[in-house]
Amino acid sequence: MAPVTFKPHKYSRFFKEIKEKKDRYFAETGLEVTGNRKLYTKGAIQVASALAIYVVVVFLPLPGLWAALLCVIFGFNLAVIGFNVMHEGGHQSFSKHAWLNTIAAYTLNVLGGNAHIWKIKHNVNHHTYTNIEGHDADIDVGSLMRLHEHQPRYWFHRFQHWYWIFLYGLSYIAWVFYRDFQRYFSKQFVPHMTPNAQMKFSGHLIFWITKVGYVMAYIVIPAVMWGWADALIGFVIAAVVCGITTSVVFQLAHVVEGTAFPVGDDAGNINQEWAVHQVNTTANFATGNRILFWLLGGLNFQVEHHLLPRISHIHYPQINKFVKETCQRYGVIYHEHSSMLQALVSHVMHLRRLGMQ
Repeated sequence: MAPVTFKPHKYSRFFKEIKEKKDRYFAETGLEVTGNRKLYTKGAIQVASALAIYVVVVFLPLPGLWAALLCVIFGFNLAVIGFNVMHEGGHQSFSKHAWLNTIAAYTLNVLGGNAHIWKIKHNVNHHTYTNIEGHDADIDVGSLMRLHEHQPRYWFHRFQHWYWIFLYGLSYIAWVFYRDFQRYFSKQFVPHMTPNAQMKFSGHLIFWITKVGYVMAYIVIPAVMWGWADALIGFVIAAVVCGITTSVVFQLAHVVEGTAFPVGDDAGNINQEWAVHQVNTTANFATGNRILFWLLGGLNFQVEHHLLPRISHIHYPQINKFVKETCQRYGVIYHEHSSMLQALVSHVMHLRRLGMQ
């Protein structure tokens, strides 16, 4: 498959103007582009709450229904840590201190993933080739779902607007126990690219220590305390909730009605400026909802995040204003849903249309 190249477009000043407004904003306010004490406090609260729930569920005697409810909250809490701490650290936007960003990014290993693989798959691959078939690993979900018109359609896709929630629920388990290992052993972290350079020895060590540690902490220790059946039930509950939460947040940002899935020419050229491509392939939702903003780490402001990924989400509400302004000025369509429910309905309708075509 030919490498993708973005060509200069008639909106060649579009991104330059956004960056100029961004620079002016930070110069006038004197703020750092990274997070601040509010973000550190939020991250600490989210990590502490997950640890507290874990201790209560694993080490204290609880009635079954209460334990199950706490497992639901725990799974959601893990996703929230991923949105706010890991994601920001992985983009080097959690803190101006590199060591804090590294710690934040490696919370992904505590959640069961691998920060090294994720940085290549997400930062390099997804953020460069958003919604491009064969290049964006985040829309490579195999044949079980049809997410855009350039993917083949099978008879069972007509039901995908019903069964999506089951697949999203399994996505976290598949990521932790299958996808990471597939990428690790193949040394191919993203699709249709030559195998990546080998990890350093420290990378291999971290991969195996954290994977084994994850199994011990999330399955073996609970099994010792409660028995294998109860431990596995609790793990599956938390994992399914985490999978649904993370999958839905991503899908509402890119796989909804109106977002583009561009195809390059035979040489892999896309006749569009990269920044315009990012706006065309991304959508915001519920940007006025402060609770969602706090929980999702600003990932409901995906347009701003894709244009300026090294800036902390705490600045997105202000950046959102001049990005919209610039899009209107250059006639670039800005995708946004007023609520999360509206975005979810759009996602389901998008799946239904692609399944029925």
